[in-house]
Amino acid sequence: MGCDLEELREYWSRNGYHGSLDHLINVVVKDPSQLIVWKEDDKIIGHSVWHETNTDEHRKGDPREKEDKQTLERLLGRKKNFVELHEVWLMEEYRGKGHGREFFRFFETFLKSQCYDDVVFYAHHPAALAICHGRGYKEGGYLKQLGEYVFSLSLKKTK
Repeated sequence: MGCDLEELREYWSRNGYHGSLDHLINVVVKDPSQLIVWKEDDKIIGHSVWHETNTDEHRKGDPREKEDKQTLERLLGRKKNFVELHEVWLMEEYRGKGHGREFFRFFETFLKSQCYDDVVFYAHHPAALAICHGRGYKEGGYLKQLGEYVFSLSLKKTK
């Protein structure tokens, strides 16, 4: 569901964030579908950001590259394209009401309709970990340098 920039700024401010929205604006300019906003009663209550990447290019040049690349290759294989669900955020007062599970169902269906094969998600919040485990995501382990667990889900149809 879409929104305009002012609506996004107001939502961001309600979350106590007063910094630059440049990273989100850059996502929207590149591909508006890579920013997904969640609304309830015409008010943004959460957002997510995703992007396409692969095991060779992901975090290239980052000090965490080696640990991350080894984990991704173990989960997905070498030179593998995937979608990273980069950011998932839901306003505090809307948590615990099933919105996260609903979002993951929506997002996985959307990716399948776009013919993507795999999704990767990094998480540390207990609710996100529970959703990943409950939806059948394969856990790749805890990445010390990131301070997060990495999960993957194959979106391919099984025969």
